Amino acid sequence: MQLDHYTSKFVKKKFPIVLVADQVVRPTNVGSLLRLADAFGIEKLILGGPPIELNRKVWNTSRATEKVVHFEQRIDTRLELQKLLSEGYLLIGLEITSKSTPLTKIEFKKSQKIALVVGAERFGISEDLLNFLDDCYHIEMYGQNSSMNVAQATSIALYEITNSIQHAE
Repeated sequence: MQLDHYTSKFVKKKFPIVLVADQVVRPTNVGSLLRLADAFGIEKLILGGPPIELNRKVWNTSRATEKVVHFEQRIDTRLELQKLLSEGYLLIGLEITSKSTPLTKIEFKKSQKIALVVGAERFGISEDLLNFLDDCYHIEMYGQNSSMNVAQATSIALYEITNSIQHAE
């Protein structure tokens, strides 16, 4: 028998993770990030950059998770990262760079507070924000393309990060 919202055996859990989406503007991606924030039990989603109209496309994709996920819209992403850094968050990015580490190598402590930064649909994380991060991780890919959709990549990253935290000593 297939399980649903009411019969699944998943235990609700919160992880010390803030997802920071800089310049992500497509409604379906915003809705997907809200849904992922709920699915992976993260603390908060920050939508950085110009305000985004939260419309029917966002709500259709989010499947009502906007009602349970703490999210904020902030114009200055770097300022938000500075605040998170001052609160003891490790700032990590999801971007392939000359210095990035494969996501499969992630290892965190149970109590580690993490801010995961993901970037714009077309251009990724800006150079300015990349230089501000503590570390950068990438998803190893085996096809012709060197990138994937921001929501798909974020789901893989949150899966790896939450598993690392959950299985930490």
